[in-house]
Amino acid sequence: MPLFQTIRLIAMDCDGVLTDGSITYTERGDEIKTFDVADGLGLALARRAGLKLAVVTGRKSEALTRRARELGIEDCHQAVSDKAECLRSLMTRLGASADETAYIADDLNDLPAYSVAGFRIAVANAAPEIQAEAHYITQRAGGRGAVREAIETILKAQSRWQEAVRLYLAGLSGQP
Repeated sequence: MPLFQTIRLIAMDCDGVLTDGSITYTERGDEIKTFDVADGLGLALARRAGLKLAVVTGRKSEALTRRARELGIEDCHQAVSDKAECLRSLMTRLGASADETAYIADDLNDLPAYSVAGFRIAVANAAPEIQAEAHYITQRAGGRGAVREAIETILKAQSRWQEAVRLYLAGLSGQP
């Protein structure tokens, strides 16, 4: 896909994209979220390939803060009331145009960010309104490898997949 070739920034929602959308509370009131390890590996590959990554979510969660830190995602914006403005600000700060920006979404509250991103990705189980606006719909559901699929598709379209895998594996073995 020609649109994939210009992507330099991938921003995404959390609940329903990085997770399956479930929110579990313990009896103590702690919140539990489940993240897919394949998505984590995809995000690591994207970072190795030099793509900029960001999370833009309306909720605030310590679990997301921890996961973003583990994955090296520096731009983790939580409790965002205006996703479009947050994404515009990110794009300006990172020097990414709309054509260089992808946004991965699942539900209606992502439509404002969709209006800003040049390339819109919907997870397989996204709301019909999100899917209708998407340039690409993943085969995998949110929280079940959709982010990994999107990243792999982007990197393959850019002919950068093999190099990203090589760099990732080299990092595992401590090679430069």
